[in-house]
Amino acid sequence: MKKKSLYLVVLSLIAVLSFFIPVETVSAADTALEDIQEKGTLVIGTSADFPPYEFHSTVNGKDTIVGMDISIAKKIAEDLGVELKIEDIGFDSLLPALESEKVDIVISGMSPTDERKQSVDFSEVYYTGGQNIVVREADKEIYTSTADLTGLKVGVQTGSLQETLAQEQMPDSEILSLTKTTDLLLALKTNKVEAVLMEKPSAEAYVGNDNQILTFDGGFQLEEGEQGSAIAFKKDTQSLVAAVNSSLTEISEQDLVSDYLEEAGTHLQEAQGGTEEDSTDSNSILNYWNYFLKGTGYTILISVVSVFFGSILGVILSFMRMSKNKIVHFLATAYVEFVRGTPMMIQVMFIYFAVGYLVNIPALVSGIIAVSLNSAAYICEIIRSGLNSVPKGQSEAARSLGMSKKIAMRQIIFPQALKNIWPALGNEFITVIKESSIVSIIGVSDLIFQTRVVTSVSYRGIAPLVVTMIIYFILTFSLTKLLNHYEGKMNHD
Repeated sequence: MKKKSLYLVVLSLIAVLSFFIPVETVSAADTALEDIQEKGTLVIGTSADFPPYEFHSTVNGKDTIVGMDISIAKKIAEDLGVELKIEDIGFDSLLPALESEKVDIVISGMSPTDERKQSVDFSEVYYTGGQNIVVREADKEIYTSTADLTGLKVGVQTGSLQETLAQEQMPDSEILSLTKTTDLLLALKTNKVEAVLMEKPSAEAYVGNDNQILTFDGGFQLEEGEQGSAIAFKKDTQSLVAAVNSSLTEISEQDLVSDYLEEAGTHLQEAQGGTEEDSTDSNSILNYWNYFLKGTGYTILISVVSVFFGSILGVILSFMRMSKNKIVHFLATAYVEFVRGTPMMIQVMFIYFAVGYLVNIPALVSGIIAVSLNSAAYICEIIRSGLNSVPKGQSEAARSLGMSKKIAMRQIIFPQALKNIWPALGNEFITVIKESSIVSIIGVSDLIFQTRVVTSVSYRGIAPLVVTMIIYFILTFSLTKLLNHYEGKMNHD
């Protein structure tokens, strides 16, 4: 009997883990360029928190991603005869998005290092800037070189060249890696780090719009492959690489980069508030209400849909776990334990990137699926515990009156269990609202994503966080009151 149970456990685990086994693919002919021209769009991946390369700005009253890299991408798309589509993703998720074919190319001020060349191909270098250190204005006399930062905490962007340089050339400093540049600068202003390593043009762009910080050359030693920025491609797409290199050559010959940088500078000035006379009024956090409204809408959408499908799947899983069929029971148990034993962030990234090898699922749909599957595991346990809390005598009494199992469950058992599980179920619904923010890592424009956009556009770190906290509180408090209302009605029944 024990051996049979062990076999069932192993079989269940194999069924779950089979989804994670990589599928070997046969190399096909290079049709990358033809595929893009046939679908009529060029999808680029970028991390739009890196002025003047790419950043958010309000253009004609609409949130728009602009910058030098975006102008280059527009030129490439124009030369290919296709439309440009931009996917704003965290910098450390750009290469996974490229490999899983969520994007066609990555253009985000990325340096063509030897480590990255092992997994992706690169174009010719289109711009060479430099590596700077950003510090607080008040510390300008204290920190003037990397040597002054020995033993201190330094901020870098996750997966960036600056992270590698800090690890190799500043071994005695404590490194703090964050996904967004805006988060790094907020950490600097709030004394969480003493300095931030950044690409020179980006550092100068932020310093030019913020009198609380300053920048200087870090004096880093770079190898030839680490100099400059290039465009990343999926391996074995040389036809696309050649076409992009042709556009980059034309850009270089006509010195269009200077024009693109000048245009980016104009957007930066507009983002800051234009002239000194109107900068105070235009930079009020209330002027960014449309960003928060959009983010709140997406957060509510993700939460409602995820709770709906998560509840349905949770009910099914709870009955599977209570089933006398050992295979069904162990399949449900393996699912619940696996989901509860892995971080939601990994689940979101797996659905979006790994499953993307088989099915191209949009970021929003991927986020909803991941949150639904995660919530289902917890709802399953809540419902199962509630059903088990109903005395067995209730079921036996219902059967003695001639009720079938289904009728007894629907009319007798479940209504009593619902009263017991309602508070825990309500807590799970509230948790979904807050934890759904994790979908921002794959570029879904939820409230957290839009908060970062406002931080980037307004160059203000604390105020957007305060507004976001208030919005989340309003959402969760309103839901709590609604759930308490129905809980009170149940108690009176």
